[in-house]
This record gives sequence, structure tokens and C-alpha cells, in this order.
Amino acid sequence: MEKYMDYVIQQLAALLAIDSPSGFTDNVTGYLMEEYSRLGYAPSRTKKGGVLVELGGHGNALLTMAHVDTLGAMVAEVKENGRLRLVPVGGLNANNIETENCRVYTLEGTIYEGTIQLKDASIHVNGEYQNTERTFDSIELLLDEDARDRESVKKLGITNGSFVCLDPRTRITPSGYIKSRFLDDKLSSAILLGYARYLREEHVTPNRKVYHHITVFEETGHGGCGSVPGDVEELLSVDMGCVGEGLECSEKQVSICVKDGHGPYHYDTVKALVNAAKKNHIDYAADVYPYYGSDADAALRAGIDARHGLIGPGVYASHGYERSHREGVMNTLKLLKAYLG
Repeated sequence: MEKYMDYVIQQLAALLAIDSPSGFTDNVTGYLMEEYSRLGYAPSRTKKGGVLVELGGHGNALLTMAHVDTLGAMVAEVKENGRLRLVPVGGLNANNIETENCRVYTLEGTIYEGTIQLKDASIHVNGEYQNTERTFDSIELLLDEDARDRESVKKLGITNGSFVCLDPRTRITPSGYIKSRFLDDKLSSAILLGYARYLREEHVTPNRKVYHHITVFEETGHGGCGSVPGDVEELLSVDMGCVGEGLECSEKQVSICVKDGHGPYHYDTVKALVNAAKKNHIDYAADVYPYYGSDADAALRAGIDARHGLIGPGVYASHGYERSHREGVMNTLKLLKAYLG
């Protein structure tokens, strides 16, 4: 699978360059529709706006899911001084976005740049700088425009409901580390594209029927709730694997989740994934994610009757400035190949 690694990294960079917080994903799914079509598949858009693709194979159908919606923010108030109060989209944490550059999108499609700062952000002026808790009431967005009052901002077309998208700050290091916001879950979306390309170029038919579903509301909890084809018997989320204290996984491994915040994954699926990793000498870790939910969880809560599992490359500092590694990507690709054919 090494020959597909450069393609995966190229696709990751392309996906990360397209702003796509939950509810604002048309541009990134348009890109995916074009790329799956270029690879020779026939993708379709779900009513929610996700991308569904049949990759081939017969019987015992499996739906593999990743998501391209990300965390973000939305304008909740244009203040009298022209600064913007924000509310989070998904699990964005105010502690992780202070001093970040961002883009504000109007409904008409105009884009303005700005920076998210603490109110009264100058240490030389604000004696309480150190003691101030970072919340969405204590931070604000400063536009890089000469708009110092509410009316001037509104004349730009910025209103309540305008989406705010953070700069991902993507870096690929010579040592193979991948650093960026929103590796959750654009990294796994790129991995699924790599697997789709592998099937086409190697003329491989999976040993079972395989679908891809790239969802667009995972960060708000309902991405995988619908659009599950009727013949699907198993759900496999390909999302970020957790790296942190008390867990075994590193950024260089593929993680197999045995339990998350919603409960255990299906025993038969977990066992089969672990056996596939062992049999093919794939570097993996099996872990419990204490504060986590996936598209597979969402599908089961919606009433889908199927087995479910979760794998993904190890990612450190989730929902912040995240880090993974090429070896984690490779091991995830290898596990998909071993498990699906």
C-alpha cells in the first residue's frame, strides 16, 4: 500500500484546504464527488449532503464511514464596537482557538479574514489577562477590516449565522508527522479515497460488498444516522484513533476501538479486526475511548440493525491542533485491505 501514500497525503492537503464546518460542507463534498468520479466510481449525494459510493463486491455488505465536516463557529452577535461574538459549531473549545486566524463567510459568499482574541487582549493593558477563563463569552473575533461599529460590519454582509472557519495550519514534517487542525476526520476521509484508488488500480474486488459514506454532520452527532443501504450488515467508522494518557495507541499505529462513550463496539467485529491486524503483522493498538462518539454509534441510535466497529490512525490532541504520522496512515490502509480485501 506504500504506493498510495503520496496520493492519500495529497488528498488530505486538498480536503484540509476546503473550509467545511458542520452545516457548511457543499464545497468539500463537491470536491469528493469529482474525485470519486475521476477514480471511476459513481458517487451520489445523500439528502443531508453526504457522499455515498458503492465500491464493488458481493454479499455481507459493509458500510465504511468517515466524515469531512469539522469543528467551527458561527457569528452570534455583531457588537456595538464591530467585534463578533461567536458560538461553537460542534465541540470547539474556546481554550484552543485564542489567537487563531480565521475566515468569515457571508451568505452571499464574500470572505473576510479576522483573528480570534481574548477581549482586551493586550497584556500591557489588561491586568487580569492571566486570570481570565477562556470561554465563548470572553473571546471575540476581530475583523481585518475598517469596521469599528455594528452598522459598518453589517454593510459588509456579516450577520448572525455567518460561518467562521479556522485556519488549519497544515504541516507535513520530513520525519513523517502530520500536523493540522481537522485531521478528525479529513485524514480518514483521505485514507478511504486511497483505498478506493487501490481497488481501481489493482483491479481488486473486495471479498464482500463495500460502500463508502462520507458524512457531513458527525461533529453535531447525527452524521451516520441515515442513508444506510438496506443490504448493509456491518458498519465500520474510520475516524481518528485516540492518543493520550491511559491509552496504548501512538500516532504511528492504527487504533481499534473496543468501547467509547456510548458503549462497547460489536464483539465479533472487534475480534475480526484484531485478528486481521495480527495475521497481517499490522501495528495496532486496542483502546477504550472515554469521551467519544462515532458515526457508527449514531447509526445504531437511529435504529440501524447492524454490527459496528471503529478504527483509525492515532491522532494526538483531538479537537485542537492535532498530530498523526504517515505510519499510522499506512497501518490504517493495511487494515482496511486485510479486513475488506
